[in-house]
Amino acid sequence: MRRSYNGGMRIGPYAIDPPVILAPMAGVTDKPFRVLCKRLGAGLAVSEMTTSDPRFWNTTKSLRRMDHAGEPDPVSVQIAGTVPAVLAEAAKYNVDHGARLIDINMGCPAKKVCNAWAGSALMRDEALVARILEAVVAAVEVPVTLKIRTGWDATHRNAPAIARIAWQSGIAALAIHGRSREQYYSGSAEYDTIAAIKAASPIPVIANGDIDSPRKAAQVLRDTGADALMVGRAAQGRPWIFREIAHYLRTGELLPEPGPAEVRDVLLGHLQDLHEFHGEEAGVRIARKHLGWYAKDRPENAAFRAVVNQAQAAAAQVRLTRDYFDALEAGVAPELPAAA
Repeated sequence: MRRSYNGGMRIGPYAIDPPVILAPMAGVTDKPFRVLCKRLGAGLAVSEMTTSDPRFWNTTKSLRRMDHAGEPDPVSVQIAGTVPAVLAEAAKYNVDHGARLIDINMGCPAKKVCNAWAGSALMRDEALVARILEAVVAAVEVPVTLKIRTGWDATHRNAPAIARIAWQSGIAALAIHGRSREQYYSGSAEYDTIAAIKAASPIPVIANGDIDSPRKAAQVLRDTGADALMVGRAAQGRPWIFREIAHYLRTGELLPEPGPAEVRDVLLGHLQDLHEFHGEEAGVRIARKHLGWYAKDRPENAAFRAVVNQAQAAAAQVRLTRDYFDALEAGVAPELPAAA
């Protein structure tokens, strides 16, 4: 039986409707992509992880990650670190710079993050988790959310214990990726842990992991009882997945896939925003992975990427992309000339 929803869910004063959220992904969920996903149906889009270390706040990377000018509210900023007082100051700094929600990263499996005893490594020290959560919640007046995994490895699935610490510390909502840190992104997400936590939780629970279609979204809602869903890798190259999921949850009907003309227009707008936000050189470089994701289901994908990746100028990247999707719209095989 399909589970529908009425009015999404709430995090503090904010209605998250539809209850389908763009997951934070380093190097992916920059402001252009967050704004695009919100426009295409995401109820919330969480920022890339930002460092809590103030020594790096004025770097180009951090300044871009903490740029929320013109971004629709509520702006959710994820912070990462390991020292409670430092994380508390980072939360205050980001609230002063536009954050309406603060998210704490205890889910990232990357070695360089875990080796610094941040991200999912924090789940190995429940006392430290409690000190961090209490410090951040006390530091800001906006809602604080938490992202975790099921545990460090298959033998240490302590997400239920971390969840209890979270709601006792005043966390407003909890997102759970259905894998251990040890799994990274391999295998299949398991939802039993999320379901058990939701059954006992007095706060909203967000299910994350392997949600890659409207039907899978409905299944995960049904299996976990979660209040909302978080979509990560499946949104790469398919930012319209949010409207597809929301429509299916409301109506039980599948929307048709967007045609080449709509994909072209979405992608050209995304390219322009990337070029403007990051500057031409960085914008062209960052756009390459998005171009590959958009075209990944086409038989010409390898050839398309080989050509477009040669483009050094924004105008050439835009022209090659427009010509490629114009050909698809016309029903002819795209010509892939040498890039300018």
